[in-house]
Amino acid sequence: MLSLFAGAAFAADDVASAVAGKVKAVDNGTKTVVVKTSEGTEHTVHFVKRTVEHGADATSRGRKDAFQDVKEGDSVVIHYTVKGTEKTAEEVDHVGKGGVKMSEVAIKSVDQGAESVTVKTAEGGEETFHMADRAARESGKGLEKAGKVTVYYSEEAGKKIAHFFK
Repeated sequence: MLSLFAGAAFAADDVASAVAGKVKAVDNGTKTVVVKTSEGTEHTVHFVKRTVEHGADATSRGRKDAFQDVKEGDSVVIHYTVKGTEKTAEEVDHVGKGGVKMSEVAIKSVDQGAESVTVKTAEGGEETFHMADRAARESGKGLEKAGKVTVYYSEEAGKKIAHFFK
């Protein structure tokens, strides 16, 4: 599957990227999780105080530690930065019930200025997704040539908000 992780630089050594998969392991001592992708690749990601969480019970309870709600077997998308060899979670999106949804679509057009993308659904209809800032940075201009992708999105105020494209 085509991964669309354009390397938007946050700092000289920090590069933004994302990984989607299932949580294979959780290490409470080091606040790390291992995420296994559908292709079989494993990524170890560190959680920090600034890590933001979407689509889990912690959000509604106001819990400040996103790491506490990540469990083995969870389907997640983790947006992270890399400095040296260490991956640090900036945001975690839970996929499924109570979290972001996913849909396979074909890219029709991208409006970088409006941070939106129009897609053709599997049923043949068209939908427009607004891109969250992180999705716009991570997908970059490569999204225009992607063809078929999986979009991970939420619905907010009657709009579909794309958080990640794979």
